[in-house]
Amino acid sequence: MRNGHPVVNGVEKTDEPYINPCGNAGACNMPRTITIPPDHYFMMGDNRGASDDSRFWGPVPRDWIIGKAFATYWPPDRVGIF
Repeated sequence: MRNGHPVVNGVEKTDEPYINPCGNAGACNMPRTITIPPDHYFMMGDNRGASDDSRFWGPVPRDWIIGKAFATYWPPDRVGIF
């Protein structure tokens, strides 16, 4: 993590228009490199400065994922089904 954005294989992924700025929260940067095991996912919230996500509890096994998002209700200008 650098400035609230994931760094994947050395490249900072900054094309994330849907996230809130990370601010000065301690989780905005991760100084250590981690490796995501096969069949695991690194989950991150869109409110990076206040999200409790894989930065704190680690990668999530695929078997723990029980569904996928199918609708958005916030913000109001992006309500919809996908």
